[in-house]
Amino acid sequence: MMKPGLFINAWRASTLNTTITGYLRPEDIHLDVDVASKAELLDAIGRHMELAHALPRESISLGLSRREQLGSTGLGQGVAIPHARVKNLDRILAAYLRPRSPIPFDAPDGEPVTHILVLLVPKEATDEHLRILAEATQMFANRRFRGRLQQCGDAPAVKRLFDAWPLSSAWFE
Repeated sequence: MMKPGLFINAWRASTLNTTITGYLRPEDIHLDVDVASKAELLDAIGRHMELAHALPRESISLGLSRREQLGSTGLGQGVAIPHARVKNLDRILAAYLRPRSPIPFDAPDGEPVTHILVLLVPKEATDEHLRILAEATQMFANRRFRGRLQQCGDAPAVKRLFDAWPLSSAWFE
């Protein structure tokens, strides 16, 4: 006979996987990115998306920059979630970057950012990107999650931490 706790954990494992997990790939995780400003970061994101996903670098950088002009995507507590709608994109793409040194990002608390989650969504985006933004905001609002993320030394460790978020949220409480 299955113990009740095991059933609940199995149910959680099958139903509560994060939406970010499905979009964030290890090859889209970059640590110790050498950038000194928001503009350099957005350009680095454009370069990565061009090399990894054959997207036009300038279009990505410009789209992210235009979104920043509407209002900073810096959330505070060292976190930013730059995002943009991209013409002719057929799927949502996510990337995680951690700069070598914190960079200014016009966050509400005035703190520089150390954690950047990038979301690119199709021009005709559904509500899925809003769910991802909400989920990311919840993850990054957790001080222990941010601390564990800062301790990750490589892309696979970062990916495992994102993958574990809903299943092991007790780690973060």
